[in-house]
Amino acid sequence: MSARTLRITHAATLFALAGVFALWYLGRGHMATALVVFIAPPLLLAAGVLAGNRLATFWSGVGGLLWFSHGVMEAWSNPAYRWLALAEVLLALAIILLASWPGLAARRRRRSD
Repeated sequence: MSARTLRITHAATLFALAGVFALWYLGRGHMATALVVFIAPPLLLAAGVLAGNRLATFWSGVGGLLWFSHGVMEAWSNPAYRWLALAEVLLALAIILLASWPGLAARRRRRSD
């Protein structure tokens, strides 16, 4: 996978996660909290990933771990929003994989040499 394709895919996944959070939290009475805590972080990280910022890529992987944990907890405890929580879990796994992809590819290349 080329670096450009990886960045675009990674950013699109972060945008999709922000969309899931917007569906989930907007309209539930805490708009400012939803924007600051849930929607803004993946959007800001997506902008950084598109710009090629390595720190944004790293922090999206760390955030992916948190989003995965949050999604599992919500899927378990909140049946009304289980489908959104499971979407969060899947997107978080994709974000973790995409953030780790360059390191995994480099390791695979080293082993083949």
